[in-house]
Amino acid sequence: MAFPQRLRALWKCLLCFPVLMCLLYFGSPSLRALVIFSHLPMDKCKVESARALLRDNSVDAWLDLMTRSDVQTCTYWSAPIIWEGMFDPVLYDSMHTEAGSSVALTVFAVGRYLDAYLPAFLNSSERHFMLGLPVTYYVFTDMPEKVAAVQLPPLRSLKVIRVEKHSRWQDISMMRMKIISDVIETDIRHRCTHVFCFDVDQVFTGRFGSEALGNSVALLHAYYYRLPKSMYTYDRNPRSKAYMKTGDFYYHAAIFGGLCESVKALADACYQSIMEDKENNVEALWHDESHLNKYLWRHKPSRVLSPEYCWDPLIGNDSDIRVTRLEWAPKRYKNLRSA
Repeated sequence: MAFPQRLRALWKCLLCFPVLMCLLYFGSPSLRALVIFSHLPMDKCKVESARALLRDNSVDAWLDLMTRSDVQTCTYWSAPIIWEGMFDPVLYDSMHTEAGSSVALTVFAVGRYLDAYLPAFLNSSERHFMLGLPVTYYVFTDMPEKVAAVQLPPLRSLKVIRVEKHSRWQDISMMRMKIISDVIETDIRHRCTHVFCFDVDQVFTGRFGSEALGNSVALLHAYYYRLPKSMYTYDRNPRSKAYMKTGDFYYHAAIFGGLCESVKALADACYQSIMEDKENNVEALWHDESHLNKYLWRHKPSRVLSPEYCWDPLIGNDSDIRVTRLEWAPKRYKNLRSA
């Protein structure tokens, strides 16, 4: 084989490596167990006092960064990473109530995902999500008539918005960024201070409260937070706008949020990158999640949520996780994505 041909073959192998790792990792219980038991120690927070943090609000000065010596409690740019035991929920709830904080929760339930996941998601959120604060649910679906009525207490409401069902689930995933941006501009910013965007195939199992609110909020992916960066599945294709050689963390697109203007800026930037890729016949490895990771690498989040806020029970026992606040529902992608 001539040298240029060998070089091209090697380059193809390098591009395919992250995809192969993902297929093996998520498809093989034995490899999943191997990776879990090979977790690396997390970096330690270098901030001596919470008063030196990049704070979203004054209450952050009372975070106990040292109580969780087993995990990383702040980033190198001094944003807090929120773990159980670090915060006083009463302080956060009181502060956000006095400040008049209100939250929009956006979720997409398209096709078979509506029946399979939405009822459990909404019912569990009423038991655990931002209790005591005004919350407006924005459900985006292609079948509004099938969204069952939910009994909601005062200060909480539900809006159902019809969206187009795309033929591929990847397109649904990527196009949500434009829809979120548009609805923030036309509706959410006029009634809510913060926005949280969720995948629907999850169930709330514990407090997901006001300690999670911030200017720009990202989530550590449960499967990657203790792995070496060489195993992070960033998009490695230089032709994609999501291309990354390295980054800070691997963030999970199942949850992101922040102030209305911050979430809109993220959604606009991701949508623009997605459309530029489409024009160049490129699709990022993990679709909108790849673009989200690129954006959050360039625009550091002011608040990072630990994997407690989105945990997969299949990982099994992990001493880091003292409480689970949101859990992955069983994935039935073969059936759900075939429609």
